[in-house]
Amino acid sequence: MMGGNAGMPQFIIDLFSNQLLMCGLVSWAVGQILKTIINAIVTKKWDFMRLIGDGGMPSCHSATVTSMAVFSALMYGVSSNQFAIMAIVAIIVMHDAMGVRLETGKQAKVLNEMMEIFTIDTENLFSEEKLKEFVGHTPLQVFFGALLGVVVALIFFEVLTH
Repeated sequence: MMGGNAGMPQFIIDLFSNQLLMCGLVSWAVGQILKTIINAIVTKKWDFMRLIGDGGMPSCHSATVTSMAVFSALMYGVSSNQFAIMAIVAIIVMHDAMGVRLETGKQAKVLNEMMEIFTIDTENLFSEEKLKEFVGHTPLQVFFGALLGVVVALIFFEVLTH
């Protein structure tokens, strides 16, 4: 443990020097920006909540974990513990995004429509007016998120090693 504030600047330096972490965060940020732009093109209106929202094209969850898995393979090798951990996490995250989380979004959409049809008093049932419908991803959204992750990891690796 660190004593007092003396170690805090070093902690911040160490945190931002973690190349694997930065690769994942850059992938997430690029994905969120792309998702916001794609959503604006499709809906013909800007929704800046998409910058922090779930669901949509591309899957930022997939971009993040894929970039970290690819970057760890490039930096530490496919026999490393870093790669092993990131590969398993990537598989779980992407499978979950297309499975449970996608189904949750579909169910939320049906429930929201039912509440609207039957004019159910949502204020007494839920803390928000509608259930979130954008929580999961289609296989295509996951694919393009993973592709984005690969591209970001390759660029990140190229920049850092040359």
